[in-house]
Amino acid sequence: MKKEIILLDFKALTKIQSIFLIAIIFVAAVGGTVVYFLLSRQATSETIKIGLFFNMNSAWGKSAWQGLVLAAEQLNLEGGILGREVEVVSEDSTAGVDANQFILALARLITYHDVDFIIGSSSGLGHSVQDVIYEHKIIFFELASPEDEYTQRVLDDYDSYKYYFRVGLNNTSTFLGITDNLLFFREETDFNKVGYLGEDLPWTKGIMEGLDYVLPEVYGFDLIHKGSFPPDTVDFSSYFAAAEAAGVEILMPLIALDTAIPFVKEYNTRQSPMLIYGGVLGVGVSGPEGWEITDGKCEYTASASLPAIAGYPLTSVTLPFRNSYIDRWGEIPDMFACRAYDVLRFILPDAVGRAGTLDVDAVIKAFASYFIPVDR
Repeated sequence: MKKEIILLDFKALTKIQSIFLIAIIFVAAVGGTVVYFLLSRQATSETIKIGLFFNMNSAWGKSAWQGLVLAAEQLNLEGGILGREVEVVSEDSTAGVDANQFILALARLITYHDVDFIIGSSSGLGHSVQDVIYEHKIIFFELASPEDEYTQRVLDDYDSYKYYFRVGLNNTSTFLGITDNLLFFREETDFNKVGYLGEDLPWTKGIMEGLDYVLPEVYGFDLIHKGSFPPDTVDFSSYFAAAEAAGVEILMPLIALDTAIPFVKEYNTRQSPMLIYGGVLGVGVSGPEGWEITDGKCEYTASASLPAIAGYPLTSVTLPFRNSYIDRWGEIPDMFACRAYDVLRFILPDAVGRAGTLDVDAVIKAFASYFIPVDR
C-alpha cells in the first residue's frame, strides 16, 4: 500500500516540480540529424514551468524531484515567481543508456513541455547539452557533472555558452576541501603517508591529477599509492592489499557511486590498518542510511557530507529546509535534493525578481552580476 501511494503521488506531482541553475552551451546534436527540430513548442502557459532532466529511475533523480516539488509548493504558497505559479515537469534522461535517446529526451522537455528553465544532469554528455540549450536559448542548471571542460567552454565562448550554469559543484580540478582535511588530520596524528583510490570516471581525473602535484610538492605528503578501479567493481580485496603493501596510513576514497558499499564492507572485514579519511564516499554510505545499508560496516570511516544531511545549522535556512523536507517526504535530503531546492527556492526567484522578467538574456545578466561586470 505504501508503494502504491508513493507512485500515485509521484505521477500527480510531476507537473509541480521545478528547476534552476547553470549556464548552457550549444554543441551539434548527436548523430548529425537534428530530429528534435521537428518538434513544435506549445504555447506558453500562465505558469512558470521548470523542467527536471535526470535519470528518474535513480535515487538521485527521485531526491532532486522531491527537492524541486517542495520548493515549488513553498513558492506557490507565497505567490509564486512574478505572481505566477511554478510548475515542475520531468523527462527521464536515460543516463548512460543511449546518447540519442538522451538528446531526444532533452529536446522533448524543451519543445513539447515548453519549459522556461531546466535543472538536471548532463551525465557526461555536457557538450551535447550545451549545444542543445544554446540552440534553444534556454538556461540549464547542472547538478551533477563537475568536469572542467564544460565551464571552460563558457569562458572560451561566453556568448554561445552563457546559458549553462553549475550548482553546488566545483570543477574536478578544485579539491581544496580534500587537502584541508588531510592537513588537519596530519596535525592530529602525524600520519604523512597517503594514497587515493577512485572510480575510473571523468569526474575523478582532474582531482587525481591535482593531488599528484599538490600533495607531495605543495604540502609535503608522501603520496605512495595511486589507485583507480572500474565503476562496476564489487570486490575490493586486491585494491586494499595493494595500498596496504605500499604502507599507506591514510587512504582517500574518490567514490560517488554505490561501489562505496562493498568498498567499506571490505575495509571493515579485513580490519585494514589504514584510515579511510577525506575525499568522497558515496552518497548513500556517507548519508544517514549509511549504517543500515552497510550492515554497520562503515564504522571508522570518514567522508565529507552536507550540513543538511548531518543536521548542522550552517545558515538560518539549513534546518528549516531539512525539517520541511523530512515532513514532506519522510526522509533526510541528499545532496541533489539540496542543490535542486536551493536553485528553485532561492537562486532563480532572486535573479528573476531582479530582472523583473523571464527574458533569458535579462535573467542571465542578473545571474552574471554576481560574478562578472554586467556590461560584458
